[in-house]
Amino acid sequence: MTRDRAADHGLAVTHDVPVPYMQRTRDYYQALGYGAPYEWAHYAQVPFQPLTKPLAACRIVLITTAAPYQADKGDQGPGAPYNARAKFYTVYSGDAAQDHDLRISHVAIDRKHTTAEDPASYFPLPMLRECVRSGRIAAVAARFHGVPTNRSHRVTLGVDGPEVVTRCVADAADAAILVPNCPVCHQTTSLVARLLEEAGIATVVMGCAKDVVEHVGVPRLIFSDFPLGNAAGRPNDGSSQAFTLELALKVLETAPAPRTTVQSPLLWSASPDWKLDYCNVERLTSEDLGRRRAEFDIAKMQAKQLRRDAGIVASE
Repeated sequence: MTRDRAADHGLAVTHDVPVPYMQRTRDYYQALGYGAPYEWAHYAQVPFQPLTKPLAACRIVLITTAAPYQADKGDQGPGAPYNARAKFYTVYSGDAAQDHDLRISHVAIDRKHTTAEDPASYFPLPMLRECVRSGRIAAVAARFHGVPTNRSHRVTLGVDGPEVVTRCVADAADAAILVPNCPVCHQTTSLVARLLEEAGIATVVMGCAKDVVEHVGVPRLIFSDFPLGNAAGRPNDGSSQAFTLELALKVLETAPAPRTTVQSPLLWSASPDWKLDYCNVERLTSEDLGRRRAEFDIAKMQAKQLRRDAGIVASE
């Protein structure tokens, strides 16, 4: 339906729906000339661990796909292009009592409609500490954990995911909040959430790629219909960030069963037209595709060398 006809009937325009990231990504990489489409992880059964005590008595752990800033690894600032050198390839942990400079320049976020200028929009650790001060939760786990963005299901399920579980158990976490950024990040954190649930730790994913998370199958999802890289709320908008985190906590408390998805009522902007751009081959010329293929090939070579240097041979 056209915009004018939709307005006449009070309806939304056709594209004002969650961005179909799986299909967009599939079409995009085929248009770039890569082979068989990527196979996303998918489960029919989903584990579900209810909270075993009131949230005010729970210790919450935060899990991110953002990377620690590395000054010698090139541009990682707001609006930075994709930077393969800034990636990390093994699970890391940080002191949750301290502030940290984490960036998402290494992932395929939406770089046209957002800039990653506000870390609180993708790393809600300070806001989570506020929840302790208000009594909403008992404690933040001593450490937060970073999980690599990994295209290999095998590595996430067999290496990175179990390592995150081990660290969360060691920190005596009762529940986990997982905040992904790019589409593959959403798959990675969804797989980790499943492993945490199987280990007895309740989870909620705060995400922007609804189709990816629901395709994998997770117990709880807070979906924000925002550009990738803003799963914890709108940038520079503390009210939005506090609302989004509270929504995640409420779903931890009240989700009745696995595959519970709650959509945030917050809007990114008055117009939904931003949803038309991400990896949309219909909006790219042959010159655009050729340039992007060349850039992606360079990034792949850089990432391959970094994995080799780190002694990691698994697929990205």
